[in-house]
Amino acid sequence: MSDLIFDESVILLDVEADTKESVLEIVAKNLVDKGLVKESFIPAILKRESEFATGLPTAGVSVAIPHTDVEHVNQKTISVAVLKQPVDFVIMGDDQETTPVQIIFMLAMNEAHSQLTLLQKLMQIFQDEQTLTTIANETSKTNIKKLLEEKLDLAAYEGGER
Repeated sequence: MSDLIFDESVILLDVEADTKESVLEIVAKNLVDKGLVKESFIPAILKRESEFATGLPTAGVSVAIPHTDVEHVNQKTISVAVLKQPVDFVIMGDDQETTPVQIIFMLAMNEAHSQLTLLQKLMQIFQDEQTLTTIANETSKTNIKKLLEEKLDLAAYEGGER
């Protein structure tokens, strides 16, 4: 299993965007620029979000977990973007309702089973209002990185046994 890339370069703070499409493009373009995903990742993530919404009205701070198919990924990563102002995302499993999302967790997985494992760990964070509020208000990428490494047990993704 290839190593998961998670460092300050994939954490974006104070992202300014007016629509979910523009915020997804900003976050995905950062991953393209770093060579972590292919150019095809951007249209693929936009298309998937329009077909399968990923907004979650979690306690305190709403989140979105956009992701797409493994063939658009060069290197496994998770990108976190904290928005300056919330942007409406359609709620997962509900085509009508939206939620004001402030934190994006963009997943770029190169193996389907690792995406499922990571989603399960993320769901634990999404049920923790204090953690989400901390991320939303944090001004240090390093502090967000440390918090998420601990909460997501990212050492398990670093390849090999623990």
